Amino acid sequence: MIEPTPLQYCPRLSEQYNAQIYLKREDLQDVRSYKIRGAYYGISGLSEGDRAAGVVAASAGNHAQGVAYACRALNIQGKIFVPKPTPKQKRDRIRVHGGDNIELVVTGNTFDEAAQAAREDAAARGATIIEPFDSRDTVIGQGTVAAEILAQLTGLGRQLDTMVVPVGGGGLFAGVTSYFADMSPRTAIVGVEPRGAASLTAALENEGPVTLTDIDPFVDGAAVKRIGEFPYEVIERNQGRTHLLLADEGAVCTEMLSLYQNEGIIAEPAGALAVAGLSNMKIQPDTTVVCIISGGNNDVLRYAEVMERSLVHRGLRHYFLVNFPQEPGQLRTFLTDILGKDDDIVLFEYLKKNNRETGAALVGLELTRASDLEPLLERMADSPIECRRLEPGTPEYEYIVSG
Repeated sequence: MIEPTPLQYCPRLSEQYNAQIYLKREDLQDVRSYKIRGAYYGISGLSEGDRAAGVVAASAGNHAQGVAYACRALNIQGKIFVPKPTPKQKRDRIRVHGGDNIELVVTGNTFDEAAQAAREDAAARGATIIEPFDSRDTVIGQGTVAAEILAQLTGLGRQLDTMVVPVGGGGLFAGVTSYFADMSPRTAIVGVEPRGAASLTAALENEGPVTLTDIDPFVDGAAVKRIGEFPYEVIERNQGRTHLLLADEGAVCTEMLSLYQNEGIIAEPAGALAVAGLSNMKIQPDTTVVCIISGGNNDVLRYAEVMERSLVHRGLRHYFLVNFPQEPGQLRTFLTDILGKDDDIVLFEYLKKNNRETGAALVGLELTRASDLEPLLERMADSPIECRRLEPGTPEYEYIVSG
């Protein structure tokens, strides 16, 4: 049921990092994600009695598609809980893969809230929970991707020096780490977490899983408040052979766009996470590195936000509150005396008010080069027009710019 996915050599990244970079294309699974591995492994091993009682799953989308696919293939009834931020594209795909064999429930604002609802439902009905990452079966199933990678590289006559894995709940990272610990101990395993949802980093710092109070849900396939208990145990036992990195959400967006524009790969945020981590690594020349493209279930409606986050991350887009004196010609002064010749206005919101000496405008600017910012700020400081930069990440910025 699970076909091996391609191991694709990437000339662009290989040249950029002076190494042999390969992409493990798990986005080409039938459900466009590696999650089918753990879901099918867990469900196919159920007894006849447990199959008759049905299964329950909670997921940010990809595990749900794997469960739905397996339920239909094995003719088992399943009930799937997804959080409200799950993209519509993923919800629709769950229904397509599961057909009449699944019931979809949308509840909670995070994966953890959806998971709690799933646990309560399973307990009430006597159904089996198919965990997205926190179970031995799931970890074993996810780890089958490591066996494929090793076999594919052996066929190419290469040894694997570094394996780069996206980290959310920890199932994939634990499965890959466990497999390579036995079968290729020379291989360094690097996990990459989204900076806004670094649950494994927090667990390692606190010597055990902890629940994060607030996370950035953007990298929805890896935005988990608490790392799984079982994956954590596996990862903690293998700390000597693993390394953990954080990737900014903006860097993830930049790599999503690069993968699409250069390789034609439609990666979801979590799918680009491993590749986004490369820029934070010290890669030895001519070594062999494999990055897992973990999923390709991305909603096209998200690309506006992806572009925005990427431009902000690269220092090309900035926002300001500009207090214009209520006098004729002030906008012309702003355009001629403050803006550079290549600066582009991408947002301008202004409402003139009577009986006020100044009127505030929200102005968004896109620069050609990140280095153009300092001269722009200097011209703003020298101008009689008051300009205040909105800093990304502040509540004011999020409220005004992100809506």
